[in-house]
Amino acid sequence: MSELDDRFNAAADASKTLPERPDNDTLLQMYALFKQGTVGDVQGKKPGFTDPVGKAKYQAWEKLKGMSADDAKTQYADLVESLTG
Repeated sequence: MSELDDRFNAAADASKTLPERPDNDTLLQMYALFKQGTVGDVQGKKPGFTDPVGKAKYQAWEKLKGMSADDAKTQYADLVESLTG
């Protein structure tokens, strides 16, 4: 594993025990960066109006289309580390 992967995995573990629950925008950003870093560009059918949470997640991830996995992992780790204080 690379140093970046180690940092990313540590951030993913830390995200489960944050001192405070982040606001919804931050949670969406975390979700999108995590998915972009682990899966790549958005996949699947965009959820409809009957699934507003799924739609918001999809749209947040879709905004990162084209971002490299390494950039997403770095931004994810930076964000989680900023939340852990």
